[in-house]
Amino acid sequence: MNELGEEVVAGVYSTIGGGGGSASELSSVVALVPVEERNSGGVEFSREWRTATGEITGVESLTFSSTGGRPGGSAIDIQLTGPDLGQVEMAARELTDALAQYEGVSDLDDGTASGKRQLSISLTPEGQSLGLTAQNVASQLRASFYGAEALRQQRGRNEVKVLVRLPRGEREQLSTVEDLILRTPTGGEVPLSVAARTGEGRSYTTINRRDGQRIVEVTGEVDPDVADSNVILASVQENELAGLMQRYEGLGFSLEGEQESRRDSLSALGMGMALAMFAIFAMLAIPLKSYTLPLIVLSGAPFGVIGALMGHLVLGYSLSMMSMFGVIALTGVVVNDSLVLIVTAGMYRNRGMGAFEAVHKAAVRRLRPIMLTSLTTSVGLLPMMLETSAQARFLVPMAISLGFGVLFSTLVILLLVPCLYLVREDIIDMSRVAKGGEARNEGHGAAARRG
Repeated sequence: MNELGEEVVAGVYSTIGGGGGSASELSSVVALVPVEERNSGGVEFSREWRTATGEITGVESLTFSSTGGRPGGSAIDIQLTGPDLGQVEMAARELTDALAQYEGVSDLDDGTASGKRQLSISLTPEGQSLGLTAQNVASQLRASFYGAEALRQQRGRNEVKVLVRLPRGEREQLSTVEDLILRTPTGGEVPLSVAARTGEGRSYTTINRRDGQRIVEVTGEVDPDVADSNVILASVQENELAGLMQRYEGLGFSLEGEQESRRDSLSALGMGMALAMFAIFAMLAIPLKSYTLPLIVLSGAPFGVIGALMGHLVLGYSLSMMSMFGVIALTGVVVNDSLVLIVTAGMYRNRGMGAFEAVHKAAVRRLRPIMLTSLTTSVGLLPMMLETSAQARFLVPMAISLGFGVLFSTLVILLLVPCLYLVREDIIDMSRVAKGGEARNEGHGAAARRG
């Protein structure tokens, strides 16, 4: 039951172990009832679950996530590298403590898990003098606890291996290792406690490297309703990471997870945007028979981006990938408004009108259809902008980019495009006058030579 009093849990599936961690690992998957039977989403349920759980003593890592959360990895994923692993781990702990002070940050993991318990065994000089090697000792230990193959027996279609090893009761006692008798290459026997030194330690379950250096990964999540992960990471880079790099020589860092996914997506979007603009330019240049008129038509696109940014600021939304998708879609709408104005002005110019009169009549004639197109587009997107349901919330940034971008760019286009068109016509007239003067000067020079 959530804070609204709704029964939202349909079932729970839990698993223990199997994660390769330093100790037992517990994971639970909660299935919620269908969306039409509840008013909250997976993100809200994760937030309530995290609050109700609180702090658990002795847990190395505790993470709450939902399928409706952020794609592309953790909201905070900072990979620290350096030549000294001990210093990198110390820096990771300091960074984790600093991130915990930011509001909205949760599920922090400093990436310094202690690992599994293990026994470290090294040969003593006595063992080496008896001819024992590390491989020989390891194979005898393995045979004692896992088993050594004595024979294989065929049973029907199956082949059965027969292993010889210590009894179960002895294999389950740690003291058996110390009391184990090793056989030397010469046929003698020696206790393991004499031939080798044993000590307890920890073994890393995973080892990550980049450019030959060990990586320690600091991860965490950010509640989007409380804080913006981009703002937090910018502050961390400017303050905490800069200080850590000064204190720990050779320390480096990189932003991964959601930031890496965003960088890759923005790079792909940038290339796609460039190709789209080139395609639009080519399609406009052919029918208009000009290289400059398509540039004037495309001049309103940057102002659409400004309008999209203003819309996010007014409604209190942060930029996301859906916002960028809306900006790309916005370009086509903005081009349509500019194209209508330019084509109408060219039509009046072909009738013999001057540049100023032609662009003035075109603006007057096309004002109503341009304004109606922009207003109907923005008003049509208004219900999506004001949508509050969890299912449609991720589409709101795209609607904001389209709605506000179209409205703001239209106001700018009605002023900017006519001005740019008049500037182009003035430059063309000046070039014609200059060419005419040069032609007359050439004619006078030829007459003087004939004279």
